[in-house]
Amino acid sequence: MELRVLGSGSQGNGYLLVSNQDTLLIECGVKFSEVKRALDFDLSILSGCVATHSHGDHFKYAKEVIAAGVDLYGSEGTFKESGLKMTHRTLVITDQDTFCVGSFKILPFAVKHDTLEPLNFFIFHPEMGNLLFLTDTWYSAFKFKNLNQIMLEINYSEDILNANTLSGRVSHFVANRIRTNHMELQTGKDLLLANDLSGVQNIVLLHLSDANSNATEFKQEIYKQTDIPTIVAERNTRISLNRSPSNF
Repeated sequence: MELRVLGSGSQGNGYLLVSNQDTLLIECGVKFSEVKRALDFDLSILSGCVATHSHGDHFKYAKEVIAAGVDLYGSEGTFKESGLKMTHRTLVITDQDTFCVGSFKILPFAVKHDTLEPLNFFIFHPEMGNLLFLTDTWYSAFKFKNLNQIMLEINYSEDILNANTLSGRVSHFVANRIRTNHMELQTGKDLLLANDLSGVQNIVLLHLSDANSNATEFKQEIYKQTDIPTIVAERNTRISLNRSPSNF
């Protein structure tokens, strides 16, 4: 299994999980031409796309995905809020109801964000085991078993955000929105501490804020705490997620 990062952050999010059998697209916040290029223009291996919520940096190019003949999975709230016309390619998923996209088995779960029915995903595939995909939420109340791979938003540092607010670089309104919708470094570290990481091979950090994060510091902090290879998701990054089969 290979993770191919098409974009991660406020400018657009898109991630490909490419297996020997098929491929899953997570988020449709980057131009579909970028998806095609990353797949060497072979869309026959793309089984579908799952989207977490309706914000443009995650959903802007949903129409392009559907127009390419790719099934798009999202919550009813996501489709409603986006205004996207429903077709046979728009498939509604619900909190805690497992579904399959090709050879990927996916459990969606609710998160806290300022959109209608945002969902994140616990994804199983024989080549990588169990992957936690967690983004655009300020915390998660769940604990996850048998984790092998983690893709986790660490959006900002409270210290950096405070300094930017005091300097006027970030308004108090924006700062408050960040705190109630995105994950802070210490919150992310606490989440990792609360879960059994003994089987985790990779931690991939997502959606770092352009102004309120420090990629080098975040990577070092997470690696120091977990002793697990930690990678910051950047455009065109490719990461091997291979693993022996695991139970969902």
